Amino acid sequence: MADRHSTTQGSQQRATRTGGDGPVTGGGGGGGGGGVSAMLSKLQGQAPNSTQFISFLALVISGGILLLLTGLTLTATVLALIVFTPLLLLTSPIWVPAGTLFLFAMAGFLALCGFGVAALGGGTWMYKYFRGRHPPGSDRADYARSRIADTASHFRDYAREYGGYIQSRVKDAAPGA
Repeated sequence: MADRHSTTQGSQQRATRTGGDGPVTGGGGGGGGGGVSAMLSKLQGQAPNSTQFISFLALVISGGILLLLTGLTLTATVLALIVFTPLLLLTSPIWVPAGTLFLFAMAGFLALCGFGVAALGGGTWMYKYFRGRHPPGSDRADYARSRIADTASHFRDYAREYGGYIQSRVKDAAPGA
């Protein structure tokens, strides 16, 4: 019965402590004890719930596992360098030409893929243009085509004029021809 009475008294003390800035009843024990109990009550009010605790625990475990894997990776890399460096140095006359050949082969393959994509894009653009769907940039192509046609027309007219001028000069130079 004494335990139940002390539990009830403790819950009353907590109820009066969390009431904000009002008077704090019970506990204290003399000079300065009230500040510690106020700090403990604030900590209990900000204690994490079970979901936050589980997520923090998962974070700590996964961080530890990743740190362990990082250490193992670093150790394996250093050991591999120690073991394979002499082998790499002895076989380097083979690796340098093979690496160069591989580099040029990959560059050629990537260039081929790039040119293929560019040709496919250009072909698609031309298909849309000739079908009348007006792809992006078709107005520039129409403008360039009209400028080329105008220039060709002017050149043809100039050539006719100049050709006629030359014909008349030839007749003047050789009247019997």
